[in-house]
Parts: sequence; C-alpha cells; structure tokens
Amino acid sequence: MRNVVPAAALQIAVPAGAAGFSTVYEEIAETTIKIDSFTFAPQRVTVNTGTTVTWHNEDDVPHIISSRTDFFKSRTLDADDKFSFKFSAPGSYAYYCALHPQMIGTIIVGPAARKIAPR
Repeated sequence: MRNVVPAAALQIAVPAGAAGFSTVYEEIAETTIKIDSFTFAPQRVTVNTGTTVTWHNEDDVPHIISSRTDFFKSRTLDADDKFSFKFSAPGSYAYYCALHPQMIGTIIVGPAARKIAPR
C-alpha cells in the first residue's frame, strides 16, 4: 500500500511575479507491512528514499522488528500495535523478528522521488 499526496496539495507558494522560481512538488510516501501468521506481507518491499514503512502486528502474539545491522528496532509489538521507520538513505535493509528469527524481510530503498514542475 502506498499513499501519495496529490502534487497540488504540496505546492510551495511562490510570490506573484517572482521570476526564476519554479514550483516544486515532492512525493510523500508510506508503505505498510502486515504481520500475520508469523510472516511479513509483503516480505520484500521496494521504496524511494524518504518513505516511511509501518509494520502492523495483526498476529495475536508479540513481535519485535529488528534490522540485521541494528539500524532500526521496534519495541515489543503486541496485537494491533504498529512500528514506523523512515528510510532516509538508499540501500538494502534486511530485518527479522527478534522473538521469531525465522520471520525475515527486506526493504530495498532507491533514490528519492522528486518532481519539479516546468516554469
């Protein structure tokens, strides 16, 4: 799931008659990973830099989301709890459940999406 705010909602105000300025639009993205039946769904996610990924525990047992390199780690997520992390650098981020190490996933982060409207 990816939510994108319409570009018009993010338009930066430019004073009337301000020569040389262009209108800048940026994409604000969020992605949700569902935790259910001791799995992450989807297990592999590709996002742009600046995307916030949210893990939502839909299991009836607790889970702890932890990157393999300790780059991010959640508190214990009980049923219906959520954990969010904003990815600010490109790369591949492997993660797992610290309570159930067989549960694994990967976040692939690419360059930031940025749109600049023509003048």
